[in-house]
Amino acid sequence: MTPRVTVVGGGLAGCEATWQLARRGVGVDLFEMRPVQGTEAHQTDQLAELVCSNSFRSAERTTAIGLLKEEMRALDSLVMRLADAHRVPAGGSLAVDREGFARGMTDTVAALPGVVIHRSEVTALPAGLVVVASGPLTSAAMTGALRALFGEDYLYFYDAIAPIVTADSIDMTKAFRASRYGKGGDDYINCPLDRAGYEALVAEIVAAEKVELKSFERCVHFEGCLPIEEMARRGRDTLAYGPLKPVGLTDPSTGRRPHAVVQLRQDDKSATLFNMVGFQTKMTYAEQRRVFRTIPGLEGAEFVRLGSLHRNTFINAPALLRPTLQTNARPDLLLAGQLIGVEGYLESASAGYLAGVNAARLALGREPLVAPTTTALGALLAYVTQEGRSEFQPVNANYGLFPQLDGRRMRGAEKKLALAERALGALGAFGAAAASDVAAAA
Repeated sequence: MTPRVTVVGGGLAGCEATWQLARRGVGVDLFEMRPVQGTEAHQTDQLAELVCSNSFRSAERTTAIGLLKEEMRALDSLVMRLADAHRVPAGGSLAVDREGFARGMTDTVAALPGVVIHRSEVTALPAGLVVVASGPLTSAAMTGALRALFGEDYLYFYDAIAPIVTADSIDMTKAFRASRYGKGGDDYINCPLDRAGYEALVAEIVAAEKVELKSFERCVHFEGCLPIEEMARRGRDTLAYGPLKPVGLTDPSTGRRPHAVVQLRQDDKSATLFNMVGFQTKMTYAEQRRVFRTIPGLEGAEFVRLGSLHRNTFINAPALLRPTLQTNARPDLLLAGQLIGVEGYLESASAGYLAGVNAARLALGREPLVAPTTTALGALLAYVTQEGRSEFQPVNANYGLFPQLDGRRMRGAEKKLALAERALGALGAFGAAAASDVAAAA
């Protein structure tokens, strides 16, 4: 009889886990509560809907997230297959047509042999082998079920979504196309600001009316995804050295570098929609329209989506998870995705990869695997599951998580490339062990 595993959550991690299970001949019951029950951020019923940016961030090996992309491609990740298939121009980054990506994921997962998609909420932890990848917007019922199992409270923070504008509403007599330092050619639309315009924008952002938090909620922002107003509040020049930094750009109308620049990144394959890079916000909708239309080139901007704020939930993973992503309290229960405290699309998918591989191995009577800590995947999950870590907060893939190089003193790009070379070498044996289950199923 074919073994079956229950996967809770149809986001990036849940879909990646389902793909890895199906490839190993294990049946899957995938539960996604949308559209029966929606969330504060999702707008469709598609699997793996990207609710924040459409960017998977840097594609360069000098960044840990770029290395993680290479690792996931080598491990035959479904998320990377579809991200590459639905890629849109984004300079040195990997960005996707979000609608095409989600539609492709939904169709691919639905067609997998042995996979049944259930459109209903899971309110209690199922029996048997289970992967919970319910994401940062885990429902109250599932949150309660997990809390009852673990016997401790959750931590949480707030994540914010950036606005999207139509391309034909951008005034290109004021904006210009270019990528920083020419990487990617003219992939971005840039709205230049002189010093006076920049300081006026910062003042408006700080003074704008914000969405009020409920009395029982506390606001803890993840440093990698701060609302634009929180960054502006930290100092007059913070944005000019952050998402509005003008380095590597020349305004063709002046022949000089602007004081600051608002960048817009292509959000769909047809280039009709553009995302305001770094402008995640908790301003009210009315204030967003008023303030953002003071930006040169966006005076007549048509917003198809405005920024918003939602609560993200994650567990105290170092106290609750093994490096295999099995829970200490119940070894047949594995957790994955942003719920475990990894931050970022690909980081979530990579946790789904390991949870899917290990759930399959457990179903087939084999020992679960631990990714080498010298890889981007292994370094990230080793940090998340390290016993004894206090004041745990979500983390992106970064080279600071990697073990040091032995006996070699290097800095900057040279060091990062050496770490990447070591990682890809270490990935071989791990990938072969994981792939052996696929070969056996075939």
